[in-house]
Amino acid sequence: MKVLVVGSGGREHALAWKLARSPRVDEIHAAPGNAGTKSLGKNVDIGAEDVDALFTYARETRIDLTVVGPEAPLCAGLADRFRAGGLAVFGPGREAAALEGSKIFAKELMRRHNIPTARCQIFEKVDDACRHLSEREAFPVVVKADGLAAGKGVTICQTREEAEAAVKESIEGRRFGSAGDRVIIEDCLEGEETSILAVTDGKTLLTLPSSQDHKASLDGDRGPNTGGMGAYAPAPAVDGNLQETIEGKILVPTLHAMQHEGRPFTGVLYAGLMLTKSGPKVLEYNVRFGDPETQPILALLKSDLAELLLAAVEGRLHEAVIEIDPGYAVCVVLASGGYPGRYAKGKEIAGLEEAEALEDVQVFHAGTVAHGGKIYTSGGRVLGVTARAATLSGARSKAYEAAGAIRFEGAHFRRDIGDKGLKRLGETER
Repeated sequence: MKVLVVGSGGREHALAWKLARSPRVDEIHAAPGNAGTKSLGKNVDIGAEDVDALFTYARETRIDLTVVGPEAPLCAGLADRFRAGGLAVFGPGREAAALEGSKIFAKELMRRHNIPTARCQIFEKVDDACRHLSEREAFPVVVKADGLAAGKGVTICQTREEAEAAVKESIEGRRFGSAGDRVIIEDCLEGEETSILAVTDGKTLLTLPSSQDHKASLDGDRGPNTGGMGAYAPAPAVDGNLQETIEGKILVPTLHAMQHEGRPFTGVLYAGLMLTKSGPKVLEYNVRFGDPETQPILALLKSDLAELLLAAVEGRLHEAVIEIDPGYAVCVVLASGGYPGRYAKGKEIAGLEEAEALEDVQVFHAGTVAHGGKIYTSGGRVLGVTARAATLSGARSKAYEAAGAIRFEGAHFRRDIGDKGLKRLGETER
């Protein structure tokens, strides 16, 4: 079987890596891919959002299954184009992808179908938003751009002044382009965040291990938001009872809501949750595998990923079973100097072989490029160093040992990935 993975990040390398381990998969193609995917198969010089070129390539190359990594091509209708042309593709169509493509659509859907989330107001005019903020007594609040903003369209505002500035920056300053033309101002929920991903064919839903992402750039959740500086799985905050609650009150009702509104959902349903004192509440939805959550989740997945995704594509997910390693996995992201702000590219990376020689360690490439037998940086998030072990502390130690072996100019990473999980476990695993 020939598989095409669309995208170029750490998530796509992890997907390609896991798919390549399937006995059913003969060839891996990645568009556009990175230095990591190149080591597994063939990189194709087609952008992830070039829907027509991707369709033509998949048809002419006789790709048997296309797996879409990023949200932008899904929101642009890539899955619709492929299905209309008779090609197998894993991911939701444009109408269903609106669950991530428009935070306002998602909020209104949750309101209509009583899915727990924070209270909010929606604005498209700065004056109206500022009037609302002037009348508001409770702070902090969260200001969110409506559309896709590469994970950076959410601002937690401690004061009225900060919230007004975030609104103006989005609507008037066009920081996020048209994605910020409308904003949501919502209550700031308190608790611990977790990510729950489930594979679905629209009828059956199979939940993957819980995980916890680390969005802020600096230790202690300080600094500006990023695409994600690391993750671990499973999250000790989610026990079996809570998992059942999340499935019963959030995931299944979301699938039913989308079906009811004529937007049937197939692919990965990702719920970013806040575990509040009154129960789990949805912070946001994604419509694809998360990055970097995918890296530790797939490190724990014992099932054949190709079989699982094909079952979802073919509407027979009820026949599939997910088998998970009973241990833990941790992913530490190595980023370029200056990220998430401006950063330089083209820095040579050393120590990769040393890191990958460690037991149960896999280095997933994100912003990398291979040239002349060497690997160089080409993005903000460069590598996702991922390790698996029987305990969370063991996986964490391995990941940091491997991360410490890798060197490139300006490299930086958070040193507290997994700390919250260890505290929940009473730090007995240290």
